[in-house]
Amino acid sequence: MSGYIELSYLDLALAALLLLFNAGLSLLLGLRLEGRMLLAALRMTVQLLLVGLVLQTLFNFVSLWLTALVALVMALFAGREILARQEHRLAGWWGYGIGSSTMLVAGMVVTMLALNGPLRPDPWYDPRYAIPLFGMILGNAMTGISLGLDSLTSLARQERAGIEAQLILGMSRWRAMRPVAQRALRTGFTPMLNSMAAAGVVFLPGMMTGQILAGVVPEQAVKYQILLLFLIAGATGLGILTAIMASVWRLTDDRHRLRLDRLR
Repeated sequence: MSGYIELSYLDLALAALLLLFNAGLSLLLGLRLEGRMLLAALRMTVQLLLVGLVLQTLFNFVSLWLTALVALVMALFAGREILARQEHRLAGWWGYGIGSSTMLVAGMVVTMLALNGPLRPDPWYDPRYAIPLFGMILGNAMTGISLGLDSLTSLARQERAGIEAQLILGMSRWRAMRPVAQRALRTGFTPMLNSMAAAGVVFLPGMMTGQILAGVVPEQAVKYQILLLFLIAGATGLGILTAIMASVWRLTDDRHRLRLDRLR
C-alpha cells in the first residue's frame, strides 16, 4: 500500500468527540477545565488551518526571505510561550528576549546544519523541508528552555539565603549560582531525555508515524526519526545552556550580588 489516506472534515469532527468527552468529564467532576479545553481546541484548529494556507503559498513561491520571515515569526511566538510558562520571570525585555533569542539561535544553527548536511534539499532553504524541520526543533527546544528558566528563577528565590552566604564568603557569582544552574539544566533536559529513552518502545514518535502512514518504508522512517531526535537534542542543549547562563548573568551583577529585584 502506498500514498496516504485523505481525511475529510467529518473525520476530524468524529475525532473531536473525544475532546468533548474530556470536557464532559471535567464538567461532571467539577474540574473547571472544560472552557480551557474547548478554547485550546478552537485555537489549535484555527492556527493549524491558517498555517496550512500559509505553507501552501510558501511552497509555491520558494524564497529565502519568505522562509526566513516565517521562521522568525515562529520563533517570536515561541518566545512568548516561554515567557508565559515562567512563574517568576526576568523583568523588562530580558524575560522575553533571553528565551526567544537563545531558542532562535539554537534552532537556526541546528536546522541549517541539517539542511546543508544530511538532508541537502535544492535549494537548501526549500520551505518544504526548512519550515517543518525548524518547527519541530523549535517546539521541543521551547519546552526545555521554558522548564529550565522557570526552575532557575524559582530555585534562586528558594535558595536565596544560601547563595548570598556564599557570595559574602567571597565566591564569584558563577560559583555561587552553580548548584542552582545545574538543577535548572537537569530540569530542562529531562523531557528530551525521556523522549529519547522511550522512543520506539513506549511510543512511536510523530514524524516516524506520519511517514509510515504516508507510505514511506519503515526503515527510512526510522532513520529520519533518529536524525530528528539527534537534531532536537542538539538544539535543546545549546538553547538551554545559553539561556541559563544568560539568566544567571542577569540575576547577578559585576559586584557579585544576587539581584532578585530583576525578577517580576
